[in-house]
Amino acid sequence: MQYERLGATGVFVSRIALGTMTFGGGTNPPWNIIGGLDDKAADEIVGVALDAGVNLVDTADIYAGGECEEILGRVLGSRRRDVLLATKLFGRMGKGPNEVGLSRSWVTQALEDSLRRLGTDHIDLYQIHSFDPLTPPEETLSALDDAVRQGKIRYIGASNLAAWQMMKYLGAAELHHLSRFVSQQVYYSLAGRDIEREILPMAVDRKLATLVYSPLAGGFLSGKFDRTGAGDAGSRRAQADVPPVDPERGYDIVDALRVVAERHGAGVAQVAIAWTLAQPGVTSAIVGARRPGQLSDTLAAVDLRLTGDDLKELDAASALPVPYPDWGQGRPADRFPAHV
Repeated sequence: MQYERLGATGVFVSRIALGTMTFGGGTNPPWNIIGGLDDKAADEIVGVALDAGVNLVDTADIYAGGECEEILGRVLGSRRRDVLLATKLFGRMGKGPNEVGLSRSWVTQALEDSLRRLGTDHIDLYQIHSFDPLTPPEETLSALDDAVRQGKIRYIGASNLAAWQMMKYLGAAELHHLSRFVSQQVYYSLAGRDIEREILPMAVDRKLATLVYSPLAGGFLSGKFDRTGAGDAGSRRAQADVPPVDPERGYDIVDALRVVAERHGAGVAQVAIAWTLAQPGVTSAIVGARRPGQLSDTLAAVDLRLTGDDLKELDAASALPVPYPDWGQGRPADRFPAHV
């Protein structure tokens, strides 16, 4: 396993992290579609990850209505000290009007609930799961800062924020001398490169770690799917197009992945994840699994070295149109040739 600094902190995280959305849910949709793994199956997945050197494990309070955190807490047991445990808050967890969002009231309660479900006295990376337009950033950050000072949280981060939203939180933290987000968790894949426009450059500039979820675009880039419809029957993607993928563009990307994979004697999914890890600014790719063998294959991506030609071919198949103002500003070397 390889490790990378978590943003500007002194902590190092594995370049592949374990996502646990497949834990829990039983027969309750949509979680049974995503995974539905019980304690025994989850324990096997965690064991494979930790044996491979994974030290970052990610979950969220809303996964399977809290059952995911409960299962993870149980199966980690004495191995809790071997991992950096990350979870998230924001989504609705009850019927009450305040059991959702990022108010001081809910941050405080949601944290205590997650600590209880996970069976731990602290969370290494506590992340807001979305943007709350109703709660001032300083209110949320103040509540999180209190928990950091109490030792209940080590670091804080954010997920699914636009660049301008993240900057609001970073600015409020600096202005009010509060704990600062050290990371962002965002969707990024060959089939979904939107963060390259503003979110990823912002994170690099602000020295934030970027933790990528769904690097296989919800399984679309796993190698199971093609234009013939192979792999569709009974698949998670056949039941939920999350994250959304433009099929024709997606199949072109899969075709390019197959060429590169054959060249390296690797799997399509391994190449897709290796591409993600090769992108500047990416700290770690979060992967989930329903079977131990599936996870073992995925973890091998960390050792796959793509060549410059590989990356060019994959970029050509997946490139986004150049947005404004990028096309209006031109390349930095064209504008400031004496300084580049």
